[in-house]
Amino acid sequence: MASSISLDAGSLLALVLEGVTYGFSVLMFIGTIWALTYKQRMQDVSRPIAVVAILLLILSTVHIVVDTVRAENGLVKYRNTFPGGPVAFFADLAQPTVAVRNVLYVLQTLLADGVVIYRCYVVWQSVWVIILPSMLWCSVAVAGVGTTYSFARIPSNSGNASVNEQGQPVQWVTAFLASTIATNLLSSGLLAYRIWMIEHSVSTARANNDTMMPIVRVLMDAAVLYSVVLLIALFCFVYSNAGEVVMADTLMPIISIAFYMVLIRIAINRKDHNSSTIGMSSRMELGDFQQVRISQFTRDDGTAVYGTGNEDRPSTFTTKSGKGSPEL
Repeated sequence: MASSISLDAGSLLALVLEGVTYGFSVLMFIGTIWALTYKQRMQDVSRPIAVVAILLLILSTVHIVVDTVRAENGLVKYRNTFPGGPVAFFADLAQPTVAVRNVLYVLQTLLADGVVIYRCYVVWQSVWVIILPSMLWCSVAVAGVGTTYSFARIPSNSGNASVNEQGQPVQWVTAFLASTIATNLLSSGLLAYRIWMIEHSVSTARANNDTMMPIVRVLMDAAVLYSVVLLIALFCFVYSNAGEVVMADTLMPIISIAFYMVLIRIAINRKDHNSSTIGMSSRMELGDFQQVRISQFTRDDGTAVYGTGNEDRPSTFTTKSGKGSPEL
């Protein structure tokens, strides 16, 4: 499929769109930190989740800085000195800035997918459930390394980036994107299904209106958002469309946005229901993962009871002090 967008124009458009989505991701990051720390003591703040949120922001920030430097080099600094001009400059995929961008994207993808897989373990409490997602995660890592290595070995003998990508690079990128899509959809599906099962099992016995369905919806929204963007990027790459340049650059902040929106929704759900829902709790400490329990309180006759009082309602976010941050 022929592209009507030149590489220099596509790179400039990609930088603009990345800047817009990066701005949204920064706002979402601020909301996430607020959700984690609002009315919480420092010892009750989930440090691992905060670290993940900060790492996502750092990776996205470094990525947009590298893209800005690359655009400045191609459009200004080497515009009249690089053989072939700006188009040939952006078609040269063996440049160090391209390698740095690829490494950043692979790290961001592995981090985000790893968090989703961990969430699956939190709600299922079974290693068997996350075996397949973990295998897919490993395939993402292998394909990411292969993609970075193959791009570094591309000879810059053509002013067409699509021609330079032929062979191993296109195979590695296709495998990487396909593995990421599969990992995200499978992990998010397992997570949402488990929460829905728990919600459905206690909905008739619960005396109040506490529900986890808003979290299920936002989990699926985040998964669909991320997967649709990945599918568009895969389509553009397979059909050698210059839109792949735009999609590749905007993926970084979109990964962060998808992660942040889930945490914010959990925090809102917690505050709306006074830190209690259907009994899902978790606590992560530095290097120490305590067992996460899906608990039910029962009467003497074995009937599950929810919402009859604080003493009969298991907390969703528990810590050693009785308070907590969203951990899902």
